[in-house]
Amino acid sequence: MEMEDSDSRDSQEMISLRDVRVRYGEVEILHGITFDVKRGETLVILGGSGSGKSTLLRALVGLEKPSSGEIWIKGKNIAAISEEEMEEIRKKIGMSFQGGALFGSMTVGENVALPLREHTKLEDSTIEIMLRLKLEQVGLEGFEYYMPSQLSGGMKKRAAVARAMAMDPEILFFDEPSAGLDPIIAAGIDQLILELKQAFRMTIVVVTHELASAYLIADRMVLIDKGNIVAMGTTAAMRASTQPRVRQFLDRVPEPEVTREMDYLQMLTQERRL
Repeated sequence: MEMEDSDSRDSQEMISLRDVRVRYGEVEILHGITFDVKRGETLVILGGSGSGKSTLLRALVGLEKPSSGEIWIKGKNIAAISEEEMEEIRKKIGMSFQGGALFGSMTVGENVALPLREHTKLEDSTIEIMLRLKLEQVGLEGFEYYMPSQLSGGMKKRAAVARAMAMDPEILFFDEPSAGLDPIIAAGIDQLILELKQAFRMTIVVVTHELASAYLIADRMVLIDKGNIVAMGTTAAMRASTQPRVRQFLDRVPEPEVTREMDYLQMLTQERRL
């Protein structure tokens, strides 16, 4: 694995993973993942389809128990705590799911207010004020009475971010925030992530395969391939990497078998023309 830069190593760690492994039956998906996330930084986890990045994200938010290893969040090893203790940790983290994952039978405001109603004893009038503040923070002021079906793809993503921020989390997780969006709307989501970090100094972890987004928002990157960390470091360090697998991913070079298939198809096409 390529070593990361030595910048700001004295920052306090918000998340630490130590030799995390995840198995499904006899198949191991994650092979001893180890890295730290510093307080207030944005870490982007990169990887292609089947790389294990989604499994890693589920483990980070407590939806997937590691087969072995440790995941430390705010001084607690979430791989070894009870469900009650995990619920307390979840109050300090927010999760914006791919596609938004809004409840279709609830208004946007009801979606955003849900964590507050589930985890606090605040009065309805206070919750109403807070949900409107959260919607304003993501550029959706005035949309609290809309249904998710009335929103565009980008607006659903923003509403999901507002819900993830409802409890004022210290850590915010994003799963493919730009997926399925056109470049202009995707750039708006990237800008929102940057603004949230600057305004609230949150620790942010983003799982994505979108390089343009990663280059814009990341302080550091982790590249995962087939359940292993291939490289990690700053954006500049990743761009300058000469490691073949890193270059293949960053330069969007297809796998050899894909190239052979394309060559074969081109040969067949030429034969038919003859």
